[in-house]
Amino acid sequence: MLDKAKSLSAEMIRLRRDIHAHPELSFQEVRTAQLVADTLHEIGGITVKTGVGKTGVVGELSSGHGPTIAIRADMDALPILEQTDTPYASTNDGVMHACGHDAHTAILLGVAHLLKDSFATDGLQGTVRFLFQPAEENNDSEGLSGAPRMIEDGAMAGVDAVIALHVESTRPTGQICAPSGWSSAAVDSFEAWLVGAGGHGAYPHETVDPLWLLSPVLAALHGIVARRINPMQPAVMSLGQVHGGTASNVIPPEVYIEGTLRSFDPQVRQALLAEVERALSIVRPLGGDYRLRVWPGYPAGWNDPAVSGWLKEVAGNFIGDAHVFEDGMGMGAEDFAYMCQEAPGAMFLLGAALPDGIHRAHHANNFDIDENALPLGAAILAETTRRFLTGDLKLTGTS
Repeated sequence: MLDKAKSLSAEMIRLRRDIHAHPELSFQEVRTAQLVADTLHEIGGITVKTGVGKTGVVGELSSGHGPTIAIRADMDALPILEQTDTPYASTNDGVMHACGHDAHTAILLGVAHLLKDSFATDGLQGTVRFLFQPAEENNDSEGLSGAPRMIEDGAMAGVDAVIALHVESTRPTGQICAPSGWSSAAVDSFEAWLVGAGGHGAYPHETVDPLWLLSPVLAALHGIVARRINPMQPAVMSLGQVHGGTASNVIPPEVYIEGTLRSFDPQVRQALLAEVERALSIVRPLGGDYRLRVWPGYPAGWNDPAVSGWLKEVAGNFIGDAHVFEDGMGMGAEDFAYMCQEAPGAMFLLGAALPDGIHRAHHANNFDIDENALPLGAAILAETTRRFLTGDLKLTGTS
């Protein structure tokens, strides 16, 4: 399978560069979805449905009976101005594929090629559903991202297992990481206004200074994880914005803050929200008040141990067990977690760092990947699917 994937390398690179040069934001992936649908039609033998989850595409290969496995790739880009000199740099100013979704889409199209051939040669029994998902990076006006929108439209109906990958721009090519258990964090965002009574900077005693109120609030917020959450439970409280005031001699009426909360355990998730409220309430004995708005985000992602074991086994066969790791995926959030609530699932990280030693973080304006990683990603997804449909891999010991 890896040799077959390598033979598709040029095609996957072409597709990835085409998508990279024409990035589209969440729920705006019209051109990308058309490219995906056209490519699936060209491969042949795949039923194609568009407009799933607004701008998503679902392809299906089926023998008519047997189990169903889904493979997911996200398609959307980010509102970032690209700062690279590659020949495939974004032609859409202010929009960039800075997280590798272009590679995910190209890889899954490669997997479709591989499995179309495998259905013909190996007599696979069952169904493969290719999920080209919109909007992993952002939500619509109702607060939902692409995964729950696709689920609403039936993309996960009847699915027995679901798998996915994510390129990792800081992990060497030829390595993968496939943890069992928690694989991505739950995320909640909040914004708050510390409300005082503004006035002249020369007469602070006649005001309730929200900049003064901010000081104990910051201490309380940053003490949540250190002093209010069980130290054995992973948790994050980070502030990303603080705004207040317009002039040096004017005390403003309010200060705005915005932050993110990350967790794995559902009880910790609720405790973080409660502690944010408690921290903000410090302003009331000091004469101020506050307003709080919470934006619930993705749930924590759970890599089913059995499905994660499939990915590790297949990857180990290709690259050797010494290059397969389980060191976790950190506190980043991924809406693939919604799909893993519908069926046993797992995502692995595909090492794709360029070998020049330049740091290219995800969501950075210099992001890029080593395209030599694409065949390995496609081969792992395709071979895992093939073995599942032949019965060599089974859903035992899931949790």
